[in-house]
Amino acid sequence: MECGPRSQTSRTRGGDSAGTLDPPAEPAVASQPDERERLSIYGLIWLMAESVPRVLGSQWSLGVALLAGAAMPLGFAPFNQWLVPVVALAVLFAIVAVAPTRRALGASYLFGIAYVGLGCYWIYISVSRYGGGVLAGALVTVLLTLIAALYPLLACALGKYIGRGNRYRTVALTLPLAWVLIEWIRSWLFSGTTWLTVGYTQIDGPLSGIAPVFGTYGISLAVALIAGSLAGVVLRPARVGLMALGVILGVSLFGGWGLDRPWTSPQGEPIRVALVQGDFAQDQKWLPQHRLPTLARYRRLTEPHFGADLVIWPETAVPVYYHEVSAAYLDPLAREAARHGTTILTGVPVMDPARKAAFNAVARLGDLPAFYYKRHLVPFGEYVPFRAVLGNALDILGAPMGDFAAGESSALLLAAGQRLGVSICYEITFGKAIAAALPAADLLVNVSDDAWFGESLAPYQHLEMARMRARETQRYLLRATNTGLTAIIDAQGRVRELGPLFQPVVVTGQAQPRVGTTPYVIWTDYPAIAGVLLGLAGSVLWPRRRVDGLSR
Repeated sequence: MECGPRSQTSRTRGGDSAGTLDPPAEPAVASQPDERERLSIYGLIWLMAESVPRVLGSQWSLGVALLAGAAMPLGFAPFNQWLVPVVALAVLFAIVAVAPTRRALGASYLFGIAYVGLGCYWIYISVSRYGGGVLAGALVTVLLTLIAALYPLLACALGKYIGRGNRYRTVALTLPLAWVLIEWIRSWLFSGTTWLTVGYTQIDGPLSGIAPVFGTYGISLAVALIAGSLAGVVLRPARVGLMALGVILGVSLFGGWGLDRPWTSPQGEPIRVALVQGDFAQDQKWLPQHRLPTLARYRRLTEPHFGADLVIWPETAVPVYYHEVSAAYLDPLAREAARHGTTILTGVPVMDPARKAAFNAVARLGDLPAFYYKRHLVPFGEYVPFRAVLGNALDILGAPMGDFAAGESSALLLAAGQRLGVSICYEITFGKAIAAALPAADLLVNVSDDAWFGESLAPYQHLEMARMRARETQRYLLRATNTGLTAIIDAQGRVRELGPLFQPVVVTGQAQPRVGTTPYVIWTDYPAIAGVLLGLAGSVLWPRRRVDGLSR
């Protein structure tokens, strides 16, 4: 009987479909590894790596950028999701690198509109409730948002232009550097603002150790560089993954742990402090009929804390000029406090007859009073710019008692045996201004009135910036506010004691005086910005040769 190979050969030649033992045809052998590769995890990664740049460069990029910008405020207080801005900036940088120029600029502008619009929507509250009404609030908020959104647009335009010819250089270097440069420029241009500076998002993150050395802009630079490296991974994971991982780990380890050390040291015993939060509505605070009840409340809240070394009242807690109430109210109160070993500091407007000017001030009460005059005023909040041209047209946005003049000195106030570096409200958002009082100051004091912002994100964001100043200088910071958030902040930027919003309260605790200086106090923002400028200059001079897969 014939069997085995001969019968199999016969069936195969006859085309019998039952020949299941026949070896597969040659084309099938070649196709099976290809299918496995396409269905493997590596194939999926390859597919994503090829498709993501196309999506980010398409019209979908506009919506993606809008969503990324809307996520940015989550990195700031009170949300404190410090990783979100890193990812959001990575998305923006990737879009700008791969999209055509016009679409990239449109995406960056939409990113800025969402970022500023959601992060600073409280502008509407300030203007509509305490200024010109709902219509004025809407118009001012939209106008300021559209103007402020130009900053991300300028940063992305600059970074894309300098990095042209190489996508990875654009995302990993020129866009991060340009972002920080524009953040710094807006800190002084047109009187300046540092609100929503990316570095603040890391106050509770692993990069906060950079603050005492390179300040907030040093942190911003670290965040932007990490974001750029992540964007590079998204665009070309196989080619730049290890390099990007090295950048991320290097910046994180160096910034988070390498620089974090005690640059200052305690001096003497802690002092006992009481921070009085009066809680007066902004639309009632300046009314003449509320002056006596206001002064009575502050006295009532203060008297149980006679015996503390230092009592601090918030910005313009006394809603009348100092000379009008000193003899009848402030001087007797100071003498009574002194009998218990207590010194009182208060925010109060001061009229200087010699200069015929009014100042937003902090006064140390007593027989020999001393004053600090606010140096960095808020445009349209404490004075109206171009008064000679605009006249009274914008008084609805101005200060309740008329325009204040700016102080010129950062001289310390001596109180409770300590040298105090004092700032008022908005000044706490400028690191260089606070550093001017150091290293001489033993403690930092900030008085503020955030009632303008209502129940919004602004009081939390303002406190976050105050915490960064304590972190940069490694000094305790005592922050007394009208409606909150009143806080005692330690030398690491941590909140030790915190009062609630919109409640009369006295926050008590201890503050440890410190001596010494951090590197940031010595050189402020100059090293970080010098590094940015040198990096951009090097990128301009970099040979513009095309790199396969990354060029454009």
